[in-house]
Amino acid sequence: QVKLVESGGGSMQAGGSLRLSCVASGIFVSSFCVGWFRQRPGKERERIAGIYRSDGSTYYADSVKGRFTIAQDNAKNTVYLEMNALKPEDTAMYYCVAEQMSKLDCSSGHWSPREFNYWGQGTQVTVSS
Repeated sequence: QVKLVESGGGSMQAGGSLRLSCVASGIFVSSFCVGWFRQRPGKERERIAGIYRSDGSTYYADSVKGRFTIAQDNAKNTVYLEMNALKPEDTAMYYCVAEQMSKLDCSSGHWSPREFNYWGQGTQVTVSS
């Protein structure tokens, strides 16, 4: 059974940085995409970044490209989301997700919330101006 546990959220002033971690247990094949969604108050869940387990191919939403970096440490079964130059509009609940899919789908961002069976509990990020 795949289990995802996020940590690292918190409060930060605009311009600051935070690093989220997602420990993913139970993933025994390399054809998994591990990603991050966020949900801002009153908004739908938004995909923001993903990484393909086998080769580290990545996807970023335009809203975070150049500011956020997703990385993995397979030895630790951990995926990180380094968030820099934070903005108030980054305030959201951040969710780690995982699902088996093709590299093309993962790295192109062709995925929606309903395609992921495995979700973490979420971690809150609050950015003040």
